Formats: sequence, C-alpha cells, structure tokens
Amino acid sequence: MLLEASPSVSTLYRFRHRPLFTADNGVNGGRNNQQGANGVPLTVLVPVGTIVRDSTSGELLADLNQAGEQVLVARGGEGGRGNSSFTTSTRQAPRICERGLGGESRTLRLELKLIADIGIIGFPNVGKSSLISAISGKKAKIADYPFTTIIPNLGVVDVDGINQFVAVDVPGLVLGAHEGRGLGDRFLRHVERTVAFVHMIDLAPMETRDPVDDWNAINHELKSFNPALAERPQIVVGNKTDAVSDEEVELVQDQFRELGVDMLPISVATRSGLTDLVHRAYYLLHNARDRRGMEPAPRKRKIYRFEGETGFSVERDGDVLVVTGQTVENLVKKLVLDHQDAQEYLGDRLEKMGVLKELRKQGMSDGETVRIGEIELELEG
Repeated sequence: MLLEASPSVSTLYRFRHRPLFTADNGVNGGRNNQQGANGVPLTVLVPVGTIVRDSTSGELLADLNQAGEQVLVARGGEGGRGNSSFTTSTRQAPRICERGLGGESRTLRLELKLIADIGIIGFPNVGKSSLISAISGKKAKIADYPFTTIIPNLGVVDVDGINQFVAVDVPGLVLGAHEGRGLGDRFLRHVERTVAFVHMIDLAPMETRDPVDDWNAINHELKSFNPALAERPQIVVGNKTDAVSDEEVELVQDQFRELGVDMLPISVATRSGLTDLVHRAYYLLHNARDRRGMEPAPRKRKIYRFEGETGFSVERDGDVLVVTGQTVENLVKKLVLDHQDAQEYLGDRLEKMGVLKELRKQGMSDGETVRIGEIELELEG
C-alpha cells in the first residue's frame, strides 16, 4: 500500500470514518502454466504536508510535503510458484508448489502540517478569519466570540493577477497555547512550514488589553513551541481602525515604533489598507525566500521504501531448536511440504542458506525438532 500526497485532498477527516484500508488479493494460477494476476496496488491519497509515523514506535516514516511524493507503508505478499518453476535437469516432474503469502499490515499515525507561505497569527477574535476571507475569497466561519475557528483556514491570495501566495489563519492561540491551552498546540504545527507571518493586533479589543502586550505574548508562544518560529519575519497589522480614532491608532503605532516595529493599520470591515498589506506580504515572502534559499523548485517524485529483514538466528528453547529470520520463515511458510520432492528441496535451500550448518553447530541431531516460524520440522543432521 502506498500513501501519496495529493493537492486534491485537504484534510485527514475521512480517515476518522474509514481507519482501515486493505488492498485486493492476487489471483491464483491456472492450468497449462498460467500465472495468476498480481493484486492491484492500493494508493491512498493524503493531503500535501502529511507526516507519516509508525503508531507503535513513533518512528518518522515520511514527510510528504510535495505533491506526488509517495511512501510505501506495507508490501503485498509474495506470490507462490507452481511445480513447473522447480523443474531441473534431474527433476523433470517435481511435485513441489508454494503458497502465496499474506501482505504486511501496519498501524500508522498521520499528522497534517498545512503547506502555506504566510501564517496569519494573533489572539482569538482579532479578525484573522475575516482577513483571509477578504484577501483570498475563502469563506471562513466568522463570529464575534473566541474560538469561532476550530480548523485552520487556507486561502490563495492573488497579488496582481500574476503572482499568488498561500495564507493560513491559525486558530486557538492564547496564553499557554504551546502547552495545549485553547487548543493552540494542535494548530501551532501548521505554521512550522510558513515562511513569514502576518501578526494581527486588535486595536479595539472587547476586553481591556494592551496591543504591545498581546504582540509579545503571541511571540512568546511561538518561541516556546519552536524557537525557530520566533525568528520568522513578520508584518504587524493593527485591525479595526474603523472602530477607533486616528489619535488612538497613532498612539499604538508610536508604541511599536519604539520597539523598532512598523505597525500597518488596516480595517478588514472597510477593506482599508488591505491592498497595501497583500503587497507587503508578497514582498516580505519573496525576500525571506531569497535569504533562506527557499524558492520552490521542481522536485522529482520520491518513493520511500522500507527494506525487509535479512539473515537468521538459531536459539535453543528446551528440546526445540528455533530458527528465526524473515527470509527463512517465508521459505518454510510458502512450501507445501506434503511430498518428498518438496522436503528435499527445502533441505537443499536450508543447506545453501547456511541454516543447517548453524543447526549442527548448535548440536542438532537426526530427528530433532526444529521450529521455523510457526512450523515444526524434523530435519536430518
């Protein structure tokens, strides 16, 4: 089974209702040396930006951050061979055949980090969703109470009819967000891939808050979650100029100037300053990419593969010698050992693989029980 990053999928929501995916089986062979058809590979589409981890070990298996990238997460089982495959010059009509093996199964944990150029950050109810709706045409849910947005909104912003960038508004940021308060830690990961931020300040907050304190608080949450986020370039914007006087706006601008920050006043409600903001964001993005060498470049499709186990080991368990190893276990599991030809073939293979030599070193005697996988055999020393 393959996972493939696709721009046609935007969320992992469907995996909540369909957590199990199973590929089709292959087809049995037929008479007259007819080979059975292979099973059709199953490709499951996931959003671009999906991180794939092994659910048991937590191991990172793949970071699918480009459209078309794939990761092989479970192999199909090996097909069995019919008797004609075992024909030799001395064995013209062998009575040997193999079973097909079952495919691999794996439990995965999928995480989504949205791929966006600009992250729109700020306290709840400062106007982030309204802004992304206004500059991108994204119809985000908007209301005058905190945590209206419970999923990040992603929108494509047109700059001048030629150039575009992708913006995401990040919900749930409050004091303590990096520790899980306000659902913030669930959403902060979505800004880890962004190149720059639009940091929104509320010039007319519903509560008595200081804009500079709010700006410092959100920056503290970014730094606490991931220190690299605090180094990303920002455009600081003061929203809701339509609800305060020019003197109040100028006062806040002066406070930020003292900190070396040029605050851009806007009003999403009246669209005042939005064109200037879009152009500033685009040029900030362009310059930040140049500095960090992040200009997108075409990438070849990558397929991540996981190699199987090789080799074997022999240990004694009471009166039984136990052989473990994927290759040797699969050999025994596949063979139908109800005929002398198949038993002789198995002996030859174990000899060539070095398994019998190791068993002899462990003191195997004729007729002693040897367990390989789930099958117990009596082998000649």
